[in-house]
Amino acid sequence: MLKVKTPKNPRVKRALEKRAPKLVETGKKTLILQGTKTSNTLNDVLTELYLLKKGSAIRYTRKNENIRPFESGGETSLEFFSLKTDCSIFIYGSTSKKRPDNLVIGRTYDHHIYDLVEVGVENFKPLNSFIYDKKLAPRVGSKPFICFVGEGFESVEELKHLKEVLVDLLRGEVIENLNLAGLDHAYVCTAVSSNRVFFTHCALRLKKSGTIVPRMELVEVGPSMDFVVRRHRLPNESLRKEAMKTAKDQSKKKVKNVGQDAIQGKIGKIYIPDQKLGDMALPNKAKGVKRERREAKMKNNPTERASKKQKEESA
Repeated sequence: MLKVKTPKNPRVKRALEKRAPKLVETGKKTLILQGTKTSNTLNDVLTELYLLKKGSAIRYTRKNENIRPFESGGETSLEFFSLKTDCSIFIYGSTSKKRPDNLVIGRTYDHHIYDLVEVGVENFKPLNSFIYDKKLAPRVGSKPFICFVGEGFESVEELKHLKEVLVDLLRGEVIENLNLAGLDHAYVCTAVSSNRVFFTHCALRLKKSGTIVPRMELVEVGPSMDFVVRRHRLPNESLRKEAMKTAKDQSKKKVKNVGQDAIQGKIGKIYIPDQKLGDMALPNKAKGVKRERREAKMKNNPTERASKKQKEESA
C-alpha cells in the first residue's frame, strides 16, 4: 500500500491539487514500461510509440519484474509509477512463449487501474522502412486525425473497448479551437477481423482541387503494425460512474430587463427618465416666450398683480 502524506505547506498542497482528478480534464500523459523479457521488435515498437507521443510521454527502459497487470497484486508497481509520474495512460511491453510481442494498454483513474486491453504485435514496419518526402514529416505538437474503418468497432465488444483506449492514447490534449494548418497527420485503424486491427500512421498532403478547399492525400510515413486482441478488462460499474462524472451546467446569470418571447425572440426593456421640457434651452427665442414668462410670473405672484391694479385705480 502507498503511504498517503498530508501536505505541510501551501506549495505542496497546490501540487497535490494539480494532480488530483478533475471534472474537466487536461492533456493526459503516457507512461511506457517494459517487462523482464522483450524482443528487438517490441523494443522498436515501444521506441516509436514514444516518438509519436513525444512531449507528452515518459519512458522507462529498466526491466520490471513485478508488473503483471491482469493478476491481483501485480498492479501495485503500475499504480506507484502512475502516481510518481502523474500519467493516466500506460503501455507495458513484454514477451513470452505463450504471448510473444505483447502490449498491455491501460488507463488509470485517481492513480488506480481503470481498464486494460492486451494486444499482440504482428507485421511491424518501422519508420525507417518508409520512403517519402521528409517535408511531409509530422511536426511535434500538431493535432492528428483518428480514423476507425470497419463495422467491428461498433459491433464487437473487444474492438469497441480498443477504440476507446486508442482514442485516449492518440488524441493528445483536448482543445476547443484548432488551426487547420496544424492538422498534418492521421492515424488509421482498420478492423480486418473480429480480433485483428491494422494500425498505420499517415501524413497529409494538400493538393489543388480547383476550389477553395484543397484535396487531401494520405502518405504512409509509419510505423504500421497489426494489433491482435488477446485479453481485455472493463472497469467495474461503481468506478465507471465515478470516473464519468461531468460538471453540472452552471445556471446563467439573469440579465436585468431582458426577456424571451416565443415569436419575437430576445426582448429588452429600456427605461427613459421623464423629460423636463420647461428646463430645456431653446436655440431661438420666439416672441411668445416673453408673454408666457410674464403670465407665469403673474400667476405665481398674485399680490404683485393686485398692487398694480390698485395703483391704476388711484391714478
